[in-house]
Amino acid sequence: MSESGLLARIFPRLEMGGGAHGSATLLGPGDDAALVAAPDGRTLISIDTQVQDQDFRLLWPNGYRTTGVDVGWKAAAQNLSDINAMGGKATSMVVSLTLPPETPVSWVEDLADGLTAGIRELGATGCSVAGGDLGRGTEISVTVAVLGTLEGGTPVLRSGARAGDVLALAGTVGRAAAGLALLESGTPMQALNELQRALVETQCRPRPPLAAGPLARLSGATAMMDISDGLVRDGGRLAAASGVVLDLDPLELKRLADGLSPASDVLAVDPVPWVLGGGEDHGLLATFPAGIQLPVGFTAIGSVQAPGTHIGPGVTIAGRVAGARGWDHFAD
Repeated sequence: MSESGLLARIFPRLEMGGGAHGSATLLGPGDDAALVAAPDGRTLISIDTQVQDQDFRLLWPNGYRTTGVDVGWKAAAQNLSDINAMGGKATSMVVSLTLPPETPVSWVEDLADGLTAGIRELGATGCSVAGGDLGRGTEISVTVAVLGTLEGGTPVLRSGARAGDVLALAGTVGRAAAGLALLESGTPMQALNELQRALVETQCRPRPPLAAGPLARLSGATAMMDISDGLVRDGGRLAAASGVVLDLDPLELKRLADGLSPASDVLAVDPVPWVLGGGEDHGLLATFPAGIQLPVGFTAIGSVQAPGTHIGPGVTIAGRVAGARGWDHFAD
């Protein structure tokens, strides 16, 4: 199929219902550039990429075949999560899609469906795909840039945490890492039970808690960030930006790890590294002043402390330095 023919198949699938786009998209696909409203006068912007055999496999070792819906959903989710982490709401996306020429048209249609399904089902009302680019390459690559609004508020940065604050989590952590371990294992998909399949789905179609970001901002969160590369790695970034120590509660870590037993039991592994180093759930890590009631969806998992003589800014577990690595694109 030609480029124009493929675009003609994609464009209708990017509409959010009734032939319309999100309220912020004044002019959608079809021209050289989209036209997007910015009533706040400021625009949040973030960008992320998924590359075949780097961020996903078309065929996993356990036999699972990644669908276009999976990739489209995840592309939407990981970008929506970044806007959420600033306390904002997404307004529009643009998508750059690189495809090998042998990619089935149905797979590309499914990817478009996954983008819109992710936006809609995750609750990103007012957001839609405003346009993008289509090109040819040797592997599938999906890059999404997302715009967002603060609706007149102040963004929540990584640098505002203070000693004495409460460290809290919204959403989940470790489930996507457990799902990845199942996908990479020798346990066939057809042999997985319902709970194990749910973990795989968290890896393939994460559900960031999009209502939690704006609510945290309105509730006085002092710092916040999306957990995309692991609780310890991303927590370390927040700690460094704020010049503090994030001390994790071992009992809360155990609670989170116990929820991963459907995967850890069958694979005979310790689930704690998934909790500490797995990030693709896109949970939300935030700090709040002590004494306030945490907003709906957040659970306290630790505290914020001042650095000591022997421990600089970073992440600890009951006072001991946490050693989990998390995700790094260029690690050995």
